[in-house]
Amino acid sequence: MLSRLPTVTRALLIGNVAVFLLQMLLGQDTFAPFMLWPPSEMGFDPFSPGQNFQIWQLLSYGFLHGSIGHLLFNMLAVFMFGAPLELTWGTRRFLAYYLICVAGAGLCQLAVGWWTISQGGEAYPTLGASGGVFGLLLAYGMLFPNQRVMLLFPPIPMKARTFVIVFGALELLLGFTGWQPGVAHFAHLGGMLFGWLVIRYWRGQPPFGGRRPPRGPSHLRRVK
Repeated sequence: MLSRLPTVTRALLIGNVAVFLLQMLLGQDTFAPFMLWPPSEMGFDPFSPGQNFQIWQLLSYGFLHGSIGHLLFNMLAVFMFGAPLELTWGTRRFLAYYLICVAGAGLCQLAVGWWTISQGGEAYPTLGASGGVFGLLLAYGMLFPNQRVMLLFPPIPMKARTFVIVFGALELLLGFTGWQPGVAHFAHLGGMLFGWLVIRYWRGQPPFGGRRPPRGPSHLRRVK
């Protein structure tokens, strides 16, 4: 089955599983420098020890997972939505899109982490491919809005566009209410936001400026 998948989708599945196995073998503490930590009083010194933000974490955190269930859910989504998107966009564009969504989700989570600390909260790391996954989900809903997808719990079929709206609204609700602590809901929303911005940019749509419509016969002057 893996051999039939497009290149980047297959590499993401293999890479995430391999890193998770290393996490189980070497322990989570070994990978703490690669989790996404909010900025601390130590600033951005790349040689500073401890729990502190480093620039590489904006990508590395997206290849770490906290549990087998966390990993399986994200990789199932990469398998379902990544393959058709990569076949549509091509390898380079798909890879760029995915990594931008991961990094964008990380930036949003950093903002949330900074605000939490400023309010007296505790610094905690973020890990998981969910930011990229939610970016893939949004892209699938935009490119294939009428394609039927199936919820896992409960198993309800719905159009991809509806699926995206439901998940986006749910993440927004959970993020603001705090009903599901320990989950980076705003990172999920950040992945969707940056994915939307990238697609709008590629299409030349606002807020990046619109393309001028082609000048048809109505714009041609009549020559006598």
